[in-house]
Amino acid sequence: MALPYGCRVAVRDPVADLRRIAFLLERANEGTHRVRAFRSAASVLAELSEQEVADRARSGRLTELAGVGQVTARCVAESVRGEEPVYLRRLEDTAGVDLDEATAALRGALRGDCHLHSDWSDGGSPIEEMAMAAVELGHEYMVLTDHSPRLTVARGLSAARLREQLAYVAAINDSLPSSFRILTGIEVDILADGSLDQDPQLLAQLDIVVASVHSGLRDDAARMTRRMLRAIENPLVDVLGHCTGRKVPASAVGLDGDGDRGHRAGRTRPPSEFDAAEVFAACVAHDTAVEINSRPDRLDPPKRLLRQALEAGCRFAIDSDAHAPGQLDWLRYGCQRAVQCGVEADRVVNTWPADRLRDWAAAHRR
Repeated sequence: MALPYGCRVAVRDPVADLRRIAFLLERANEGTHRVRAFRSAASVLAELSEQEVADRARSGRLTELAGVGQVTARCVAESVRGEEPVYLRRLEDTAGVDLDEATAALRGALRGDCHLHSDWSDGGSPIEEMAMAAVELGHEYMVLTDHSPRLTVARGLSAARLREQLAYVAAINDSLPSSFRILTGIEVDILADGSLDQDPQLLAQLDIVVASVHSGLRDDAARMTRRMLRAIENPLVDVLGHCTGRKVPASAVGLDGDGDRGHRAGRTRPPSEFDAAEVFAACVAHDTAVEINSRPDRLDPPKRLLRQALEAGCRFAIDSDAHAPGQLDWLRYGCQRAVQCGVEADRVVNTWPADRLRDWAAAHRR
């Protein structure tokens, strides 16, 4: 059975329909329990022959299978009859507005995603599922950036587990389409003194290193600035992740495409304070890209800082920070905000082919 994630299915395939529903639920940031119901049902049915799925659907025996409930069974039955499942149709009809021309052009220019997570840390899906979703979205690469060890709440990778992941990714790449590859990476924590939360020799082996602050977010501005500057000056760092650490209501996306209004109306975590001029000047000096984080609950940096980084001469990486396949399509939000702030494609490192991206990062290490 076909396994599309980010596109409509032309021929009814119940497993593909279930996975498409899960993808759209993830993109809409719906509850994980709902997504899991559809992904679990898809996994169960993928192990059966098409004939058995059809026979069970017609005889009403789908719910006898562990992992298949009433709602997923109804979707499968509709799909087997050649109908678009009602649940899927409603999701497609409410999937969001079309992108304006400039945003669509920037989104189309992105060749990959430099920040995403798998179930090796706090993501909800295997690396293979994330990769296939990226392929279906038309990406040429994805940078796998699971968390570093001190972020225990996110099951951060120890040096041993990261080495294991590198070997695993190498094996997966051999089985993926030749036009796509997984690049190795990490989202490494910037510690209290500005050092990085992983073995430097191991970081040097990675294609891309995203460095982010996850703790001590309420440090005073002077201390936070020193902390960020030390990380940016480290030649192992390629991208400064979600620089303010803010969290905004995810619904703020629908207000003004930025989240600032929603943040003021009911913020969930205020931005960290730091000397933005000094930090962005360091990013320019060390050729470190500033991340435009596309998560609806982050939208980081705020537009005023994004414009300041642009005026300073920074490069950018527009990233999804996805923790599930459907969230890879959140790149549209980052592109929208980039366009609103005047960021052009030639300033965005993930518009580059994979080899150029890797060469750029490797130049930092020399």
